[in-house]
Amino acid sequence: MHWGTLCGFLWLWPYLFYVQAVPIQKVQDDTKTLIKTIVTRINDISHTSVSSKQKVTGLDFIPGLHPILTLSKMDQTLAVYQQILTSMPSRNVIQISNDLENLRDLLHVLAFSKSCHLPWASGLETLDSLGGVLEASGYSTEVVALSRLQGSLQDMLWQLDLSPGC
Repeated sequence: MHWGTLCGFLWLWPYLFYVQAVPIQKVQDDTKTLIKTIVTRINDISHTSVSSKQKVTGLDFIPGLHPILTLSKMDQTLAVYQQILTSMPSRNVIQISNDLENLRDLLHVLAFSKSCHLPWASGLETLDSLGGVLEASGYSTEVVALSRLQGSLQDMLWQLDLSPGC
C-alpha cells in the first residue's frame, strides 16, 4: 500500500464532510434570473409582436396563458414550447430552447426541495400537425410561439413569488 496516497486521503477527509447543499432560495433566484434572461432574448428577436391572447388558426397546439400554475404545469408547458422550438428551422430559437432545458432542470430541483415527484414531461403527444404548419407558415409559428412563450414565462415569474405547489 502506498502511504502517500493514504495520507493524502486522510488529509482530505474533513473536507469531504463539509459539502453543503445549495440553498433553495438561491435556486429560486437562479430560476427567476433565467426566466428574465429568456424574456430578454425573446425581446431581442424583433418580430415578436403578436398578442398572446390573439387566436391564430392552426396554431392551437401552442399553449396560451394559464391563470394558476403549479410546478408540474410549468414543466409541461415548457416541454411543449421546447419541442416546438427545436422543430423550427430558425436559428433564432436555438439558445432559447437550450435555456428552456435549463429552466426545466431548475424547476425539477425546486419540486424536489418541496418533496414533489415531478415526472419528466414529454411535450406534445403528436407532432404530425406541427410539421405541416412549419412548412406552410414557419415564420408565423415562430412569432406566435415566442409571443406566447414570453407571456407564459412572465406568468411563471409571478407564480414563483407565490411559492407554487407541486
